[in-house]
Amino acid sequence: MNNYLKLVSFEWNRFFKVYFVLVIITIISQIAGTIVQARSYLTSMNRTMEMTSISSELEYVREYGEFYFGSISQSMWFIFPVFLSMITLLIYTLFIWYRDWLGKNTFIYRLLMLPTSRLNIFLAKATSIFIMVLGLVALQLILLYAQQNIIQVMIPVDLRETLSITEMIRTFDYMRVLYPITIFDFTVYYGTGLLLIIIIFTAILMERSFRWKGIILGLIYITFSILVFFSQMLVTLFTGEVYLYPLETMIVQIVLGLLVFGMSLGISNYLLKKKVTI
Repeated sequence: MNNYLKLVSFEWNRFFKVYFVLVIITIISQIAGTIVQARSYLTSMNRTMEMTSISSELEYVREYGEFYFGSISQSMWFIFPVFLSMITLLIYTLFIWYRDWLGKNTFIYRLLMLPTSRLNIFLAKATSIFIMVLGLVALQLILLYAQQNIIQVMIPVDLRETLSITEMIRTFDYMRVLYPITIFDFTVYYGTGLLLIIIIFTAILMERSFRWKGIILGLIYITFSILVFFSQMLVTLFTGEVYLYPLETMIVQIVLGLLVFGMSLGISNYLLKKKVTI
């Protein structure tokens, strides 16, 4: 366990500079976007009142509507850093392995020679990426509180739609995935994300083990794993029939997820021990 934690810390430190840049970009973009959108609303209101017969703020609100958080969450100020972070972490899911093989000193050789189970290297890389995802999700939640306070300071209460954090989350569909309401939803969404990382890692090890043949094997494995994991949904989709009760559906989905997870770990462990050599 101690070696595993050291490897997680090591992988985290290797990506920290890029991760820190993502954090800074997210903070600056979303805070600046909130201020810009709030000032734009106030400027638009003042200009409209000057050019029309509207004489009061309440009359403007009745005519043009309140300031609402959706104008921020659906702007590029908000969306850009989120998708930049998602794309960067997706690329890093591949880069985290190939950097070790294709780097200046083929660092993978030193990793594989460490006095610890090679599977720990695999798990440490997956864990570090998962922690990064959770870190960015936590940062976004903190920023929602900050944006809420900025709106309350800049926009008078009569001119804005007062939203709780939960209501702010519901203004954009992808945020409902990032912040599930129930423990079950959290387990499903983030468990599925972790499983996809493990599947991709396994495909990468296939490519590293068998080269060109491994690319084909990796693509086949990804397709097979996804079909197995979503097989229950596919059966329902193609037949149009629901054969299980909700609780049974949940249990079957968990079993399928654990099956694919265990299969991926088993194959990866075998490849690291028998096929990936130094």
